[in-house]
Amino acid sequence: MSKFKFNTLHFHLTDDQLWTFEVKKYPLLTEVGTQRTNVDGSVYKGGYFTQEELRELVEYAAVRGVTIIPEIEMPGHAMAALAAYPEYGCTGGPYKVRTTWGVEEHLLCAGNDSVFQFIEDILTELTAVFPSEYIHIGGDEANFKRWDNCSVCRKYMGENGIADVKELYCDYIARLTEYVLFLG
Repeated sequence: MSKFKFNTLHFHLTDDQLWTFEVKKYPLLTEVGTQRTNVDGSVYKGGYFTQEELRELVEYAAVRGVTIIPEIEMPGHAMAALAAYPEYGCTGGPYKVRTTWGVEEHLLCAGNDSVFQFIEDILTELTAVFPSEYIHIGGDEANFKRWDNCSVCRKYMGENGIADVKELYCDYIARLTEYVLFLG
């Protein structure tokens, strides 16, 4: 990258199809989230990066003037995470790591406070590995159908004066942003 004068790498670490970042507090993310059964029945066993490997990569890049900005997808594109920890979804699962591309209707539950602890724990470990000024929390392609029908989300909305799922999304992103800034 540095040879071609690129100085920033946006490193996409998670998606519906794979979880590639070791989170020591949540080992099922890499035990479950790195494997999927393909449409043809074959099993894909992807790997993941240990925190030590990622620290070495960050150091290698830094020596060459490249900053790595990590991305952990949320609240959508979280099927690999939900397959590992179904209690953090609106329906409780069961969930499977996706084999195809597209927008999934399952999201991390925005009304469940334990979801935010889960995310905060992940972000805490992520920022300990990546000293970048920035981290990317995803946020795109969130289908709000599940939130709209989730009793936990609806209760949270009522308790917090949130009118609809679009406002719930804004609240969700604001809560994450506040924590990311706290870490910063």
